Amino acid sequence: MSQPYVLQLAAQRTEWLSSRDELIAANIANASTPGFQATDLQPFSAVLDSAQVSMVSTNPAHMTSGGDGFTEARVVESDGPETTLSGNSVDVENEMMKLGEVNRDYTMATNIKRVIHQMIMSVLK
Repeated sequence: MSQPYVLQLAAQRTEWLSSRDELIAANIANASTPGFQATDLQPFSAVLDSAQVSMVSTNPAHMTSGGDGFTEARVVESDGPETTLSGNSVDVENEMMKLGEVNRDYTMATNIKRVIHQMIMSVLK
């Protein structure tokens, strides 16, 4: 039996948040590197919009559309401030705000997964 779609979506969201967290950490680590350009992931909503979501076949007699789910998120230039004289575009304050967003969104995604799991378990009792 496969995972319910909502749990798959929450897992995709946490993977995206983990990748974004890694990029933000790399931006902060290179805040004083000359010529470093800050990067970020495209918004998760853009990933969902580009996904080929299809209906799930729960019976062999059902017709299928052949879609294979989500595409990879791509890295984009960060929309930070202007570059410094050294060519660095990292704004540490902006990156720390992004980390706060990632933390908040990760907490929300894990809470959603926990609640859905509890609902499934209550149905099975």
